[in-house]
Amino acid sequence: MLERKLFLSFVRIHILYHASKGEIYGAWMMRELERHGYSLSPGTLYPILHEMERDGLLQSRKIVVSGKVRKVYRTTEDGSKMLEIAKNKIKELFSEVLE
Repeated sequence: MLERKLFLSFVRIHILYHASKGEIYGAWMMRELERHGYSLSPGTLYPILHEMERDGLLQSRKIVVSGKVRKVYRTTEDGSKMLEIAKNKIKELFSEVLE
């Protein structure tokens, strides 16, 4: 349980990073996170996306792909600022932990 809490913070940073590079959607993000060793169910990922949107870090829009509605996300200005803060914190932590 403790490990899960810790890694969910990393997941949020991954989401901010990828959403800053272009639009993302849940199924793609699950595959991308899996590539990095995180195994999340839709029941875990989608509430995180919704929470980040409520917190003003992401914004969404709906598009139609192959006749189906897909919700895509991008970072907001606040999300981009938070990502920059996180990057600085990660650099500091990385240098301290791996010195």
